[in-house]
Amino acid sequence: MEVTLTEMLEAREARVRRQEVLREQYGVPLISFSLNIAGPVKDSPLLRRAFRAGLEQLDAGLRAWGLKVLHREEKRAVTGCEALYAADAPAEKVKALCVSIEDGSPLGRLFDMDVLSPEGFKLDRSSVGGGPRNCIVCGAAGPGCASRRLHPVSALQEATGRIIGDYFAAADRERAATLVTRALLDEVCVTPKPGLVDRRNSGSHRDMDIFTFTASAAALTPYWSRCVEIGQRTAGRPSAETFCALRQAGQAAERTMFAATAGVNTHKGAIFTLGLLCGAVGRLWSTEDPCREPEVLLSECAGLARAALEADFAALGDGDVPRTAGERLYLSRGLTGIRGEAARGLPTVRDAALPALRRALHTGRSRNDAGAIALLHLIAATEDTNMIARGGMEAAQAARAACAAVLERDPLPPVEVIEQLDRDFIRQNLSPGGCADLLAAAFFLLSWQEED
Repeated sequence: MEVTLTEMLEAREARVRRQEVLREQYGVPLISFSLNIAGPVKDSPLLRRAFRAGLEQLDAGLRAWGLKVLHREEKRAVTGCEALYAADAPAEKVKALCVSIEDGSPLGRLFDMDVLSPEGFKLDRSSVGGGPRNCIVCGAAGPGCASRRLHPVSALQEATGRIIGDYFAAADRERAATLVTRALLDEVCVTPKPGLVDRRNSGSHRDMDIFTFTASAAALTPYWSRCVEIGQRTAGRPSAETFCALRQAGQAAERTMFAATAGVNTHKGAIFTLGLLCGAVGRLWSTEDPCREPEVLLSECAGLARAALEADFAALGDGDVPRTAGERLYLSRGLTGIRGEAARGLPTVRDAALPALRRALHTGRSRNDAGAIALLHLIAATEDTNMIARGGMEAAQAARAACAAVLERDPLPPVEVIEQLDRDFIRQNLSPGGCADLLAAAFFLLSWQEED
């Protein structure tokens, strides 16, 4: 909705009156935060998102600098978003924080964080060592372009849109990468996990421990951002093109993993599964409202994986030599493993892991215990080719049945019961590695959804 000059002037007068009330009430410096937006449209979903990002940075900065907030209020109107803070701290220190936020990222160029002294004087940027702000269109320093109206409103609006779009495209990539890395670390830290590496033991493995996994997770962090970027870049193209680019990136990520672990396979399955999820995040991304619904993202995963994976399995039947245990099981028993799971949209993540995680957390269980419980639900629901390859079909089916029996008695079993399963799995050399990757996927989807 477009606003008139009269409406903008009235909004400014109302803001000044409110500032006077707060200044008299608290007697401390005030922060008045709004956005610098050219043109008659001052409010939109995109502008609100940019404003929220500024609020998050300001709130985090105040906490980090130890500046006490006595009052905080927000206002959203057609004349634009506004916020007022009363900060119990020296005005110069408050202004220095605001300048650091304004200058800290390209998006900060759109932030207008005025600081008023207790006496009502507005502090200048130069008072805390801040330099002049550059024109968003041509980059010239100082207010000259604006005061002389050198650029048309359309050019200012285009530059504003570009600043916001570029910022959130990169920020969402990095946030997704951070959450995937956290999900991998959460997964390996969950204890106990039947047959798997955790904080207590190395499960059924002799060539890896928790530090092998943390080294791998750290090394893979840039890969997840790359997968989101691939999805963003190919969003308007056929799914097969996105999948092809993700596969190439995944092959490079495997080399990174092996370099970090001295040749140990810690996350090969996760590279595939979570790489697909990040690609789906990218394909469904929008500047205003990134898709965060697990069901929608999982459906997109199915579209990415289905045609390509069917072609892969068909090629194996034409004489290609199977390279992995999963491929050998497909040829001998018709088991499609994680590839088939992906092509169906990771149904065990959707129908088993996520509901179990949510239920356990909702009832007050810790993130650790919720993860351990969700893993049992995954083992009971998944034909994990890792377990079959290590222990054989009969042992794997018996282990699944044992987990299912535990959950039938109590869908949220105590840790002591899971510890006994861990001992049983280790004795039989079973390791549900595929389920571990699916647990990490569930952790990521839950955290990504909570970002909304």
